[in-house]
Amino acid sequence: MTHRFDPTLLRDYDLRGTVGETLHAADARALGRSFGTVIARADGNRVAVGYDGRLSSPMLESALVEGLTESGIDVVRIGLGPTPMLYHAEATGNVDGGIEITGSHNPADQNGFKLVKDHAPFFGADIRRLGAMAASGDWESGTGRIETVAMTDAYAARLVQGFDGPACRIGWDAGNGAAGPVVEKLVQLLPGEHHLLFTEVDGHFPHHHPDPSEERNLADLRGLVLEKQLDFGVAFDGDGDRIGVVDGRGRVIAGDQLLGLFAQDVLKNRPGATVVADVKTSQRIFDAIAGLGGQPDMWKAGHSHIKSRMKQIGSVLGGETTGHLFFADDYYGFDDGLYAAVRLIRLVGTLGQGVTALRDAMPESAITPELRLPVPETRKFAVVEDVLARLRMMGADVCAIDGARVRTADGWWLLRASNTQAELVARAEASDEAGLARLLAHIDSHLADSGIESRVTPRK
Repeated sequence: MTHRFDPTLLRDYDLRGTVGETLHAADARALGRSFGTVIARADGNRVAVGYDGRLSSPMLESALVEGLTESGIDVVRIGLGPTPMLYHAEATGNVDGGIEITGSHNPADQNGFKLVKDHAPFFGADIRRLGAMAASGDWESGTGRIETVAMTDAYAARLVQGFDGPACRIGWDAGNGAAGPVVEKLVQLLPGEHHLLFTEVDGHFPHHHPDPSEERNLADLRGLVLEKQLDFGVAFDGDGDRIGVVDGRGRVIAGDQLLGLFAQDVLKNRPGATVVADVKTSQRIFDAIAGLGGQPDMWKAGHSHIKSRMKQIGSVLGGETTGHLFFADDYYGFDDGLYAAVRLIRLVGTLGQGVTALRDAMPESAITPELRLPVPETRKFAVVEDVLARLRMMGADVCAIDGARVRTADGWWLLRASNTQAELVARAEASDEAGLARLLAHIDSHLADSGIESRVTPRK
């Protein structure tokens, strides 16, 4: 038997597609056969499997488990829960790998898989190899066993292990995603006053889409924080590996800003440590890390890339603008939105300031959020390569680690292809609004030269 995945399903750091169009039960089964074969040939025999709250996740989970067991792999089913709970199961259990069925922050009709092997992300060329194995039917065969293990209580207990933070008044928005049941348990283990929103898992996402990097999705949380006069609020994406934060005045604290805050704490205990941040991160944050005596390291966007880079260079802290935060000082080094929330409470105690005061102290700049431009999946990478070629011919000061990050006298601008959606992602930062306008005009000019009608500045 052989199987061919839709080429758009095999992404750089996970597998993701539209259910019923590019993603089917047969894909999940074939993934199980391929990944199971990789595990078996590395002398492994056990894989943990979890799934998020999307409507299609149970169906895909069943097919995945079938494929794994047909490859002779024993499966530890941990059931419904956030992706970091699966990472926890893989990090602490007697298993050789793990797979979470999740569509993360993508639209409700999409789903996918995040993979980990030997406590490290499984991505890039490894994912492409799974596709090649399936296409040739290069699979081991056997009869694996299935074990069901309850993980929620143990995971929640690990989140508060060694907790020494103050009692805070906090709002929590689970967005009807997979983190909800864990949030309900977690707040029972923490001191303070806690107000919960949308902890019931519902794959229709009836209240708002679970993507805390989009400010409009934080409206309910902001309203709760302001109405109850809470210290701050936290929100999570659909699979709980990302965090969004609003302070006591309802202001959003972006993921790279959170990384800057956590660096203040981590670098106190780890002087000179390297902090990894993605190419979308504000230059102010890189400068702040250096000012604290840390070593800032700019790297590719994507949770797998950041985790892999941290392991490669021995970094104890990393983060992305999207709200993925990675702690390897007294945690496992994977991205966990719920653990980040617990660390934020501890940070308040360590730094002796509330979240609102910490936000007040942040340096200001003229900076955009992530600007997302719809582009056909088949064109997005080609557009970026086209832009890079022109920039090099112009002799521009460009970093091509991930897309094009260009430095000018006004500041910097970025254009890269999303690895999870059919989009280009842009961002820019300057010292003032006039400089920012010039940077955005540069992006628009390059988009036009590449035949893209979308613009990062609105047409008049």
